[in-house]
Amino acid sequence: MEKILDEKLQGNSLVLEQDATNKRKLFIESYGCAMNFSDSEIVASIMAKEGFNTTPNLEDADLVLVNTCSIRDKAEQTVRKRLEKYNAVKRDHNPNMKVGVLGCMAERLKSKFLEEEKIVDLVVGPDAYKDLPNLIKEVEEGRDAVNVILSKDETYGDVSPVRLQTNGVSAFVSITRGCDNMCTFCVVPFTRGRERSRDPQSILDEVRNLSENGYKEITLLGQNVDSYLWYGGGMKKDFSKATPMQQATATGFPQLLKMVAETFPSMRIRFSTSNPQDMTEDVIKTMAAYSNICKHIHLPVQSGSDRILKEMNRLHTREEYFSLIDTIRAYMPDCSISQDMIIGFPTETEQDHKDTLSLMEKVQYNFGYMYKYSERPGTMAGRKMEDDVPEEVKKRRLSEVVALQRQLSQLQTEKNIGKTVEVLVERESKKSDKEWSGRTSQNAVAVFPKEHYKVGDLVNVKIHDCTSATLIGNAIGYSGTN
Repeated sequence: MEKILDEKLQGNSLVLEQDATNKRKLFIESYGCAMNFSDSEIVASIMAKEGFNTTPNLEDADLVLVNTCSIRDKAEQTVRKRLEKYNAVKRDHNPNMKVGVLGCMAERLKSKFLEEEKIVDLVVGPDAYKDLPNLIKEVEEGRDAVNVILSKDETYGDVSPVRLQTNGVSAFVSITRGCDNMCTFCVVPFTRGRERSRDPQSILDEVRNLSENGYKEITLLGQNVDSYLWYGGGMKKDFSKATPMQQATATGFPQLLKMVAETFPSMRIRFSTSNPQDMTEDVIKTMAAYSNICKHIHLPVQSGSDRILKEMNRLHTREEYFSLIDTIRAYMPDCSISQDMIIGFPTETEQDHKDTLSLMEKVQYNFGYMYKYSERPGTMAGRKMEDDVPEEVKKRRLSEVVALQRQLSQLQTEKNIGKTVEVLVERESKKSDKEWSGRTSQNAVAVFPKEHYKVGDLVNVKIHDCTSATLIGNAIGYSGTN
């Protein structure tokens, strides 16, 4: 389960600076996780070189691409509705328009989209974006086009992503692709392939480019960032076959974090997503050692029940998770921790549910992402387990988990009252054009009067009030990090 981006971002058409020499128009939307939004930036960069400018107007597009997510059934149904909309526009207004599906749904439903339902012209999996120019030529010559081959080594490290609808302050930097953790509920290993990491030098080059263009914060991104391992290229599972020299000089995630933090001391650094079984004490020590590494860890637990964790093939126990939380707080008492939780997994009992609630109370999460279990075709759970928890039970348990998390979030937010926190100004506040909004190192949203500050500034803010999710304060000066 991946963190799903803020719902307001789902399905936004993505627009970048126009090139006067480009004559064709591309309409591209993204759904799902941060990796999909990052991938859309790669796709836009590739297509710009093929003569396409992005457009926010569907009716004007020569090519429509939707970057899709298979993590939940709701995400798939949303994309299907959008495909119906695209085809209606194609039928009624723009018969020459071509429609393509990218990403995880593309890999999973390639035959259904192309042959059975005939609702798209091309289907492109997450590792085949460089093949888009060839696939578009196939479509223009009247043939359906598909490439969903999963790569052993593609990381797009040589593609410089454009930045789509960015605030010019923060950006994603992809460091790994794929996942080796075969959680029984998850489609990612099947739709994105095996785990492989990107050359650290290409990562540093991308961060340098962002820094030179005024960005102040990056998020190192991967399905499981703690598994980052560069030994010259190739899949992580083949590391044991690497030469002794490759193994001795390999770069792991703690080393990468240190390299980025030291090379760009004025750049705020975040990372997502972590897996409890792979997060080491070295990662935590590195976070604690560098002030520019934000003190927030997104640490999906999925369930508080050891029995359910085993059914999910999560390779950590409840007690091991508590031990990791204790280690984090020993090194960084002020570190915020967020969670992913799946409610109503097959065979979940009332006691399993109570175990989840008790785990939440013990950890005291700052915030979380909570979903009812949604059976995904092709996963081990989908093949082997009956989705046997009644829908009304799932809804009731989910409401209890959400209610508890709201209480915990309120308590954690209130702890900031009276403190001075560093805030990176990201945008105007939603509620007042006289206030700025930004995030603290702990990923809490804070608002304060604009005064003379501007977007991109790092500001010390004295907190005097809060809502359940937002800190309210007054600026007392620039942070020393500026």
